[in-house]
Amino acid sequence: MDNEVDMLLSNPYAASLVYVSVTVLSLIVFLSCFEFVTRYKCWSEIKNGNMAVAMATGGKIFGICNIFRFSIEANDSVYQSLIWGAFGFVILMAAYFLFEFLTPVFRIDEEISRDNRAVGLIAMMISVSISYVIGATVII
Repeated sequence: MDNEVDMLLSNPYAASLVYVSVTVLSLIVFLSCFEFVTRYKCWSEIKNGNMAVAMATGGKIFGICNIFRFSIEANDSVYQSLIWGAFGFVILMAAYFLFEFLTPVFRIDEEISRDNRAVGLIAMMISVSISYVIGATVII
């Protein structure tokens, strides 16, 4: 099976399709994990016009994709990229919980669900910023 995958990935168009497909599927799974741990329903809130949720979710999307960008660039196989991408997601999720823990004056999820755009912006910037740090740690 590895030989067939290697042959497929030797074609740059097929390799691009494989990497994008794996990233999009991972993004769906990882966003579902975030949806599970937040106190609000992301897509319902976005549909209702909650900009804070949209910013926080956009930051998560960018963060996850940015981690995969680094993992794809640094690794030789789609399997290694997926492992590093998943590992990076776990770190990103831990950073989210740490952000919640380090702000004892208010609850991050509650403020975002109330459309507190300042908190949504900070949540977005934390996801984006941490994804660059995580990406820099991805090794071959």
